[in-house]
Amino acid sequence: MSTKKKAVKKAGKSAKKKAAKKAKTTVKKAAKAKAKKKATKKVSRKTTSGRTKAQAKSKAGGAKTTKAAKTKKVTKKTTKTTASKTSKTKKAKATKKTTKVAAKSSKKAAKKTTKPKGPTPIEEVDTQELWVLYRKQAAKKGPEEARKLEALRNTLIERHYPLVRYIAERLLQTLPKSIELDDLISAGLFGLMDAIRGFDASRGIKFKTYCSTRVRGAILDQLRSQDWVPRLVRLKASRIERSLQRLTAEYGREPTHSELAKSLEMDHQDLVKEIQDSRAKTMFSLSEKWEDDDGSVEKVEVLEDKTAIDPVRELNRRDLMGYITRSLTHKERFIIEQYYQYGHTMREIGEMLALTESRVCQIHSNVMGRLKGLLGQKHGSLLR
Repeated sequence: MSTKKKAVKKAGKSAKKKAAKKAKTTVKKAAKAKAKKKATKKVSRKTTSGRTKAQAKSKAGGAKTTKAAKTKKVTKKTTKTTASKTSKTKKAKATKKTTKVAAKSSKKAAKKTTKPKGPTPIEEVDTQELWVLYRKQAAKKGPEEARKLEALRNTLIERHYPLVRYIAERLLQTLPKSIELDDLISAGLFGLMDAIRGFDASRGIKFKTYCSTRVRGAILDQLRSQDWVPRLVRLKASRIERSLQRLTAEYGREPTHSELAKSLEMDHQDLVKEIQDSRAKTMFSLSEKWEDDDGSVEKVEVLEDKTAIDPVRELNRRDLMGYITRSLTHKERFIIEQYYQYGHTMREIGEMLALTESRVCQIHSNVMGRLKGLLGQKHGSLLR
């Protein structure tokens, strides 16, 4: 057979095989689809039957739940009543316990107050109680009691220190700036110590009123002790100053000397003497400062030093000395300069020039005679 015929046969066989395979696959698919349909029908039947059963069960369960709810309500009510009863009993017990604890604590506090563990410190004691303790301690004698009395006195001083400072500050406003506040406070503390020693509470006077007068008096006594002017002079000066201010306000001008003497009922000479005596009360501090626009300046920087050499006057004196002695010899000029300018004696000048003291004195007298005649002639030119 030819090759063409063989190829045709092979192609036919292969086509038959493919067709048989396709038929088999289609048959299998159809069988599978039928089996699925049957299975789905069975499942649907089962589910429907299960639903009906579940509905029946649910109805039966509903009846059971209503019964259970009723029983639960009853049990809740019973539990609430029992719980309220138990809570009331617990509250009663708790209140009893708290009352017992409070009674115990009050008893303990009363015991503590009635029986203190130790003495309270002095710093925490009230001022009135401190005064009672101070009087009781002052009645006792002995070194130990004296030490306790000193401690009580120190605490009383610390309590009344602000009052001393207040009085010192009020007095400082009327005093010169040269007086320091600390000096006044220290003097007032001495007055406070004297007031504490001499205070008598049985008279019904407060300590502050008694203490303030004593402190003020102690400060004024300290100021008077430091004053070098007698008190009588101060009183006279203040009297003259008051009358002067009154007459100035009355007349609108400064009064005359006769008007002032008439108001004071004094003679002219007595008034002059008292005014001169009162001038000794004036004192100025060189460290006191004057306030200015440029700043503060101390008085010591402004006062004139009369012992200092005036440079202008010194130059004029030297020029005049040169003008007078220009006509003299070297020896005569040396003697005049050493004697009048440097203050050497005739003997010292003679030792410098190897001359005797009498010869130096003779030369000096001759020179002075000639200079007097020369100055008499040129008196008019020197005055110009």
